[in-house]
Amino acid sequence: MDTELLKQCMEVAQTWATNPVFDADTRAAVKKMMECEDKSELIDCFYQTLEFGTGGLRGIMGAGTNRMNIYTVGTATQGLANYLKKNFKDREKISIVVGVDCRNNSDVFAQRVADIMAANGIYVYLFEDMRPTPEVSFAIRHLKCQSGVNITASHNPREYNGYKAYWEDGAQVLTPHDKGIIAEVEKCKYEDVKTGGDKKYITIIGKDVDMAYMEAVHTLSIDPEAIKRQKDMGIVYTPLHGAGMMIVPQALKMWGFENVNCVPEQMVKDGNFPTVVSPNPENAEALTLAIKLAKEINADIVMASDPDADRIAMACKNNKGEWQIVNGNQTMLIFLYYIIKNRVDKGLMKGDEFIVKTIVTTEMVKKVADKYGIEMRDCYTGFKWIANEIRISEGKKKYIGGGEESFGFLAEDFCRDKDSPSACCLLAEICAWAKDQGKGLWDILMDIYKEYGFSYNKAVNVVRPGKSGADEIKAMMENYRNNPPKDIAGSEVVTYKDFKTLEMVENSKKSKIVMPDTSNVLQYFCADGTKVSVRPSGTEPKIKFYIEVNGVMNSADEYDKACNEAEKKSVKILAALGIKE
Repeated sequence: MDTELLKQCMEVAQTWATNPVFDADTRAAVKKMMECEDKSELIDCFYQTLEFGTGGLRGIMGAGTNRMNIYTVGTATQGLANYLKKNFKDREKISIVVGVDCRNNSDVFAQRVADIMAANGIYVYLFEDMRPTPEVSFAIRHLKCQSGVNITASHNPREYNGYKAYWEDGAQVLTPHDKGIIAEVEKCKYEDVKTGGDKKYITIIGKDVDMAYMEAVHTLSIDPEAIKRQKDMGIVYTPLHGAGMMIVPQALKMWGFENVNCVPEQMVKDGNFPTVVSPNPENAEALTLAIKLAKEINADIVMASDPDADRIAMACKNNKGEWQIVNGNQTMLIFLYYIIKNRVDKGLMKGDEFIVKTIVTTEMVKKVADKYGIEMRDCYTGFKWIANEIRISEGKKKYIGGGEESFGFLAEDFCRDKDSPSACCLLAEICAWAKDQGKGLWDILMDIYKEYGFSYNKAVNVVRPGKSGADEIKAMMENYRNNPPKDIAGSEVVTYKDFKTLEMVENSKKSKIVMPDTSNVLQYFCADGTKVSVRPSGTEPKIKFYIEVNGVMNSADEYDKACNEAEKKSVKILAALGIKE
């Protein structure tokens, strides 16, 4: 054990155990850790201060500087309040939206945020109960606020919670405001946090904003006639115990779908997520109950949203009649294929449209965009970067859709974060459009592969928790950066991109990458079309590998074979990078 690190942690813990600024329960929890023979929990709770990053906070709940609790939430909020008062000092009134998801302590943390903001003379619009993340983004613009905070850990395990900070455009904060807020947060001590705010500064919001948001979502419908013809189409939806239950079923009915079946066991608000191993729709297990219900009622589509209802997952019947999970890359591909093709067919294109995808998302999207002459932009992982592209083109070009491989999609510009309610409604419309043609969603995906070529995507997460894990991930990235491979699984690397240095080597020629900021991501493009991306997660203790392999598929019957061949190749690619699954 690192004795110097332990000594530092004990000193900080001693302050938490004795300072009356911390409540009795917190002091007792810290004393218990200090007295425990095994000091690993103490070190993990105190070896660092939970970092207020560019997106806010996210961490395990509990006592300590490296945990989500009312004190780390408090300094984050006081720092944000200080920055808002500096940045908007000429405004007569500064206001902020505060939202929550279903997680344990989310309501406690939200009340803490509202109280601190009120104590700083900042007006607060506090949602009455959990609401989808995209509705919080929408409300900031709708209510003309300067900022927003959403208490959520998105799809993380049940022991986590988080704090997302938003700016007046409804997007998560970017430069220079992210750095400005971080600087203010880092200055704050626990004793600096103002509390006891006057209740007159706090307004409770709910159904009025819900209706405005759902009406805006309804404007995204491209083919309402298809919905009228297929209004009885069987839909199964699950919110996974989260915020989607407040909006998605109502929104689907507003669009005209009359046969919406919600998974009853998961229409219960519960931060312990008792019916799933993990509330992450990227994990197929999360859709088990929904698919069971779909089989019972012979539904046409299954859809799910994660706890804060920004991500969407879906399943449909394949060509054998079996229920099949559709991955994030495939889901986004279907969305953009439908939006582009049907906007073109209905004469809705004016020539100024653009779409956005993240750099780790399938390159198939570009093939579709190129065929129709639509501008496609690449951005970093995280919807704040997609929102940035919308912002810089506002009033000049028309955003018609964008997303990322991790089940996030945004079809509109009236909110600036990934949006499962609008995605669920649009997905149901695509299903209705397909059914009009005697097809299912799986058939649409197969049509795309037959027209544009087969692509197989795989994401592998290597988890390394704690300080030792963080050090190991850092060492892995340094090794890949200092020793870029010349070939991967037998195919020459023709293009190498380093987004931390913003340098690219293509066919042995160096050049600069034009991006709005740097990011700790490496990418390799091979001669055979293989694409590999490597990046540490910004919110979880893991390093992520994204692999895309091209293949040939002439009919739906060849899908399984094409997947098997691509999977074998992906194993070789991981081995070449020194990774074992």
